[in-house]
Amino acid sequence: MKQIVLEKYHCMGNDYLIYDPNHNEMELNEERIRLICNRHFGAGSDGILAGPYLDQERMYVKIFNPDGSGAKKSGNGMGIFAKYLKDAGYVQKTSVSWMTADGEETVFYLNEQGTRVKISVGRPTFWSDEIPVTGERREMVNQTMVFGKIPYVTTCLSIGNPHCVIWMNEISRELVCRIGEHSEGADCFPEKVNTQLLNVLDRTNIQIEIYERGAGYTLASGTCACAAACAAVRLGLADSHMYVHMPGGVLEVEIKEDGVVYMVGEVGYVGKITLGSGITEQLAALGE
Repeated sequence: MKQIVLEKYHCMGNDYLIYDPNHNEMELNEERIRLICNRHFGAGSDGILAGPYLDQERMYVKIFNPDGSGAKKSGNGMGIFAKYLKDAGYVQKTSVSWMTADGEETVFYLNEQGTRVKISVGRPTFWSDEIPVTGERREMVNQTMVFGKIPYVTTCLSIGNPHCVIWMNEISRELVCRIGEHSEGADCFPEKVNTQLLNVLDRTNIQIEIYERGAGYTLASGTCACAAACAAVRLGLADSHMYVHMPGGVLEVEIKEDGVVYMVGEVGYVGKITLGSGITEQLAALGE
């Protein structure tokens, strides 16, 4: 069987593997994704970006969480995929667009190497049925929710994927993991949820800790950073142009007057990974 070749990138420690179907023959499924992403027995990553799938003039990319589930959007993932497209020679322009499960994505290259990128993330919605959150239609701003028998004042929103933001004066990895273990799969979130603890440093700087659905604790996340920024603005805690501090690094976020959110981040290339014959055989055995 032909060897599987992956390219690994990261954005502030949020790492993804590129699985290019134009260079690999094996079809991905949940079991194969879980093994490839496993940090002990596989290549290890926070997810897989599969693509580009080419259809005439359009490109498509599929986003997978490390548990094998699909994701509609990933801010950091989109920056990483744009860098890969430039490195692999798929694009030579100053911007690139492609389709995802959430619709069209556009990334702007801010330098020739493609390491600094600006990404259009879309517009947020705070309406419960659009996030989604169960119950009557309402805006999920300053709503009390109970996770692990403890009540928290939350602000929930969707920016292509669902988020639950909790404003606190002190945040930590331990606390977001403790809450996230209950909030991620809570009955009120039928599509599960990303959880962010938000600490406001000043009007242009916020700090967050992240527990991602399908991935767990994460050093950085583009969409989570944008969601926390949108929540901070909606709560009147921050200005529309700010810096989001995460354990993996700092992301610049700007919310335009028309509501469209943009993020600017740095992408790093880790290297090419060629899977050995042993793990390739294991993956082949995990049939369709």
